[in-house]
Parts: sequence; structure tokens; C-alpha cells
Amino acid sequence: MADTFEVNKSIKDINERIKKGKAVVVNAEEMVDIVRTMGKVEAAKEVDVVTTGTFSPMCSSGLMFNIGQEPPLIKTSQCWLNNVPCHAGLAAVDSYLGATEPSMDDPLNKVKPGRFAYGGGHVIEDLVAGKVIHLKAKAYGTDCYPRLEIEKDITLKDLPNAWLLNPRNCYQNYNCAVNMTSRTIYTYMGPLKPNQRNANFATSGQLSPLFNDPYFKTIGMGTRIFLGGGKGYVIGSGTQHVAKPQRNERGIPLSPSGTLMLKGDLKGMEPRYLRGLGFAGYGCSISVGVGIPIPVLNEEIAWFAGVSDAEIHMPIKDYGYDYPNGVPRTLAHVTFEELKSGEIELNGKTIPTVPMTSYTISLEIADKLKKWIKDGSFLLSEPVEEIESY
Repeated sequence: MADTFEVNKSIKDINERIKKGKAVVVNAEEMVDIVRTMGKVEAAKEVDVVTTGTFSPMCSSGLMFNIGQEPPLIKTSQCWLNNVPCHAGLAAVDSYLGATEPSMDDPLNKVKPGRFAYGGGHVIEDLVAGKVIHLKAKAYGTDCYPRLEIEKDITLKDLPNAWLLNPRNCYQNYNCAVNMTSRTIYTYMGPLKPNQRNANFATSGQLSPLFNDPYFKTIGMGTRIFLGGGKGYVIGSGTQHVAKPQRNERGIPLSPSGTLMLKGDLKGMEPRYLRGLGFAGYGCSISVGVGIPIPVLNEEIAWFAGVSDAEIHMPIKDYGYDYPNGVPRTLAHVTFEELKSGEIELNGKTIPTVPMTSYTISLEIADKLKKWIKDGSFLLSEPVEEIESY
């Protein structure tokens, strides 16, 4: 039997209200108090769209680009941007640059403690910022593509096509990382001091997109989003997507679960929301700004979008012994509210916490998306295919 709700809206209805300038749009932080004070039914009647935001390291990101042709033609088999290797086996002049690919200037391709990497994420940021990038490409030569190499300086405007194409973004929950060993370790969660002397965590909590729609009721293939300061789309579920995780009573997964595959035109983005990262002793990555609108179609969605930091439980994992050896042991769960307070308790010890995600910029993204919708410059889109979640 189909669910019955006191409130029933459609995305088409909400878009009509957006076009008329009558849509009520709030960010996810504001929605917490609205649901708490009004209840989910009245909140669903009052609010049309909830905007979310996150600005966090998203290692599984990259750039699909085309360098164009000039006589004589070339089919690239190797390609570098600012000496960062790209995958060029796509013919003829298409390549993919991974955000975590390090520059060849580091001969061991491994950043040592005390040094910070330059890699694919930095190239993406530099391109968006309008900086000059050095392109080098080689080929083996064919009758139809006789050129053997090309080398020149370019900017983003010189690329016929440049698409941010991210296989795995917006993790629905993630680990809080500690280190149980007696030495400092260098990880993608940042340096972790020995003997649980710091706890590093990610996601934007109550602002995070997939915490506000935990069962993917409104997010699916074709959902229009804020991506890197421009407009992008959800392609579908991302790699490592876990459809049926263990959840708490609020529907929030208790471990890393849902992910999204995203795409957007790099030429419409801003360097503020795409930042190359270098982690001492680990390597390079990129922080990506993502904002997803949640259409409040009924009171169930209003309830989910009213989730607070206190209702989000995150797993603490040991990155010293357990993680490198593939041991999925969870030491404990803590709320995002506790993590944001600056310290948590684990094994009778008070541990300072360190965010990997900027809550300030995450809120800025949610508010920027809110303004776009209220101004009528951003309409919601109907998903054309659901993402499995239960």
C-alpha cells in the first residue's frame, strides 16, 4: 500500500512557486529549529525547499578534458598538466586527471613528512582560477594521427571541454579517525598523533546532503546541484555505495554508506569551492563544494531534513592498526554535536577533535544555493532513476 501523507507536493508544484517568487527556501541548519518548533506536518506545509552544503576533501574527484586539435592531428597516449600525469587512453585528445595524482616533480610519488604535495587537485584549482597551465602530450603516431608530441601553455578557456567528473563524493557519514599506535601516522584524514592524542573527522553534519535525505527519496540520477561554485548534476550512486547500512532510529547510517557520482562544467565554477590539498606525509587531494536542494514534498521528507547534529552518530576507527589491515572494527560512536564541541571521550581519555570539513563554507554553500533558488535562477529537477538505499 502506498504511503499516505497529509502534505503532498510535486517538484513541478515547487518549481512553479520558485518561478513566481513565492517559494519558501531555508537552509538545513534553519530547518532543524523549524521542525522542532512547528512539527513535521506544519513544517512541510510551510517550507518548499531545504538547501544543504558540504565543503570537504573528496579524493575520488577529477577532470575529464579535451585539448582540441591543431594540424597535424594527434592521438595522445600520454599527457601531463603541470607535470601531473593524466590518463590519456581515451582517444583522440580526451584525458582524465585524477585529483590525487601527484606531480612527477616528486620522483618517489610519495610526499614525505614536512612536505606538501602538488597534484591533480591543485591543477584543477589553478585552471578554475584562470592560471596558465603547462600541457605536454605524447603519441605513438598513426596514418590518421601522425603527430608524435605537443607541448604548450594553456588556460581553461583554451580547452574545448572541461568537465569535473567525480566518481565518489558526498559520503553519507564517515569515520572519525584516531591512532592507537605509539607513533605519528600520516593519512588522508591528516596527521594522527600517537596514543589517541587527536581525533579527526569529516562531513558537515546537519548541513550534509545525504543526512538530510538518508533514504534518497528526492536525490537520484539527474538531480541538479551546486557543484564547485557552478551547477552540476548527480549521475547516480558513486563507487563504494552501500545501499543497506545499519541505521539509527533517525534513519542515519552508523557507518560510511551512500555516495554520489557527480558531473559539472568546470568553466562555470569558482576556485573558492575547489581547493587543491596537500597532506603532509600522505599526498594530494581536493576539497569540493557541493550543495543539494531537498524538495519538501511531504512531512516525511520534512522530518528527515530536520535532522540535528545531536542525532548524527559517527563511528570512531583506529587508523594505526585496524584501518591499514582492513579491520572494520568500530571503537565507539559519537555524535556530530560532540565532535563539533572540540573534544570527545574515548577509553576514559579526553581527546581534542579536528574537523576536515569547513562548516563555515558548507553553510555558505547552502545559503548561496538558497539565494539562487529564491532568485529563480536555479530550478529543481526530477530524478530520472532512483538510487538504491533500502
